[in-house]
Amino acid sequence: MAAKAGTGTAPAAVSGRSDSGIPLRFGDDLLLWASWLYYEEGLTQSDIARIIGVSRASVISYLADARTRGIVNIAIETAKLRSLSIAKALQEHFGLKDCLVIPGEGGGRNPFESLGSGGAQALRSIFKPGDTIGVGWGRSVLAAAERLSVDGLQDVRVVQATGSTSAHVPYTPAACATAMATAIRAECIPISAPAIVSRRELRDMLLQETPVREQLASLEELNRIVFGIASLRPNSTLYSSGFLNDNPQFRDAYAGAVGAIAGHYIDDMGRKVDGPLDGRIIGISLEQIASTPQRIAIASGIDKVPAILAALRGGFVNVLITDAVTGAGILSADGRDIQTAHAAAPQASGTGTAVLVRSSVKKFLNAPDDAVDEALEGAVTEHAAFLRPVRESNRALIARNGPREGKVGLVIGGGSGHDPCFLGYVGRGMADAVAIGNVFASPPPGPIFDCTRAVNRGAGVLHLFGNYSGDVMNFEMAAEMAQMEGIEVSTVVTTDDIASSGAEDRSGRRGVAGNIFVFKVAGAACDRMLPLPQVESLARKANRRTYTVGVALESCSLPETRRPLFTLGDGEMEVGVGVHGEPGVLRQSVETADDTADLVVDRILSEMDPARGDEVALLLNSLGSTPLMELYIIGRRVRQRLKARGVSVARSWAGHYCTSLDMVGMSVTMMHLDEQLRDLLDHPSDTPAFRIA
Repeated sequence: MAAKAGTGTAPAAVSGRSDSGIPLRFGDDLLLWASWLYYEEGLTQSDIARIIGVSRASVISYLADARTRGIVNIAIETAKLRSLSIAKALQEHFGLKDCLVIPGEGGGRNPFESLGSGGAQALRSIFKPGDTIGVGWGRSVLAAAERLSVDGLQDVRVVQATGSTSAHVPYTPAACATAMATAIRAECIPISAPAIVSRRELRDMLLQETPVREQLASLEELNRIVFGIASLRPNSTLYSSGFLNDNPQFRDAYAGAVGAIAGHYIDDMGRKVDGPLDGRIIGISLEQIASTPQRIAIASGIDKVPAILAALRGGFVNVLITDAVTGAGILSADGRDIQTAHAAAPQASGTGTAVLVRSSVKKFLNAPDDAVDEALEGAVTEHAAFLRPVRESNRALIARNGPREGKVGLVIGGGSGHDPCFLGYVGRGMADAVAIGNVFASPPPGPIFDCTRAVNRGAGVLHLFGNYSGDVMNFEMAAEMAQMEGIEVSTVVTTDDIASSGAEDRSGRRGVAGNIFVFKVAGAACDRMLPLPQVESLARKANRRTYTVGVALESCSLPETRRPLFTLGDGEMEVGVGVHGEPGVLRQSVETADDTADLVVDRILSEMDPARGDEVALLLNSLGSTPLMELYIIGRRVRQRLKARGVSVARSWAGHYCTSLDMVGMSVTMMHLDEQLRDLLDHPSDTPAFRIA
């Protein structure tokens, strides 16, 4: 691995220190100095902290920022990606020809960017002159194609593996094939027909057309194919590409499926699942994929573990490109436990005995598939004074005391596993209704639409939810359905997780525990009978002034697998985690509570930049298994730091507010208050999880 700090001339050393205590010779170039000392001179973070005159937590933050800003460029030889213990285990366990694992458990990039970069490195070494390469579609495939550049390949053809789909997403089959062909200077053979047609007879007619027949014949000549693997989650490419919808006929027919390849559904053993699309798809078949000599799958994501495992079991993949977390999840789901090199437990000193690492998590469950519905049944009974089902299903719940004539209706929603979020915030002064999905999955459009209709009292409805692709898509669909009935709907997406994207890309950030503050402000505005445009404006303001950073000590575990989603070593913690088990931006040694709080506060204040005398609202949130004792210790240090900065904590809460199942971790949220926001936070509310008298 080679790492190079950005170019530039270091300022001459001078004596003295600045008012902040930092030696003057470092000036405004702390990121560059920290990067050079760490990557080029090999100093430890503690050494750098001593030299520069800052805390070790600040050095860690500088190094993370340096990577995000491009000051540091880390290049890894492709061969090293094959040597990781997870890659070797996957190759051996599934009999793969090759496997590359991206150690993508840190970094501030979108996960598809990291996987795309790794995929591009792999494809450079795989593609050869004379190849005929089939190309599937999806975000990972397009990301790899966009980062690929190969010169000197002669007589190469790229064949679009599936017909055309809706162009409202950038990763269509045509876009992926074109991008791949452009990257390797190859001839591109498209498929001049839709991927899905309305009936079998139309497909048969199109296959008789000479151009289509000749294009499809090229699929018989493939010696390699590159494709993605889709999960059945609502944010998957199947939904966005039109291969899956919420029609009951589809749901029932494909109930036994766990994923799809090139639009074809497979069960957990990789067997084809028959359904309404049979005979209506134009493109490569599963049999053609299985018979292609080199079958390269680029796929990652914990939600895709069942689908990737099914594709491996079915023999559709013999070259896998994934990331470390997903790779470990695949092995774990197939009964093989593995400790990654970075997460290996240390041996007890002098004993040679390895420390045991948790591989299975005990839970109070009946059938895992029934966990969400049984939990909702219990929650609705427990909180019957606050909420009730909109209709017969607990997936759409409405406040017993909230919607009223002339008042803007507030609908929130998201996946299960975040309790008490989201149903805990339904009641007077906050949300009027909530739509609930499966664990870490968006609610479908149907329950969202039911909520919207139920809370409409003539003043319009605000949809308020976190920034996740499935939620965005499904809430948009529900809003369109409502607008067709004459219901005015506005939408605000929360983006408070500052670790998930840079300040310049605020719109790309995730919505995490800061949701609660935005729910509270918007709910108060609705309760005061303000008009929809003003409610929307206040919600956007609250979101804009809210900042969250999360830290995990242990991963969460899904009810279905009862296994950790990712593995942390005995002395490691993950900084910048999301609430769906997403890895963070930085993996480092476990720090003391004070140092961890400093790390979080530094990141938040560097972006919030409050003035002396300003006020914040503070939320200390357990991600599931962290007790109040530890939250109070963290909160103590956070308050010390804010006091030193001259910032007052005007309002504060500590406890379980937006969890990630059983994750051991915490998040700190701050809302930068002004008089208006403080007044709305103080407005009375009465919900199961948030009450202000």
